[in-house]
Amino acid sequence: MVSTSLGPSKGTSSFGKRHTKSHTLCRRCGNRAFHRQHKTCASCGYPSAKIRSYEWGQKAKRRKTTGTGRMRYLKEVSRRFKNGFRENTIAKKKVKPASE
Repeated sequence: MVSTSLGPSKGTSSFGKRHTKSHTLCRRCGNRAFHRQHKTCASCGYPSAKIRSYEWGQKAKRRKTTGTGRMRYLKEVSRRFKNGFRENTIAKKKVKPASE
């Protein structure tokens, strides 16, 4: 004789009760990972001062690191570094050699 479990179901009937949201939008990273009761973001760690990242999540770090966005300011720093961060200067006019 095969016995079947008559205990409470954790499957289909339980899915109908899921209509509350424990996570909402995070104001720092924009993901729906800010826990409303814990008041912390599961993705970026807000309101912690440092961005949440772990060594066991190498792929996650790759997705969020510098260079995955526009880098509006940072991509110009390397060019200014080559010139010694000079500012408010005017290039000297090139003197044409005297034609004979």
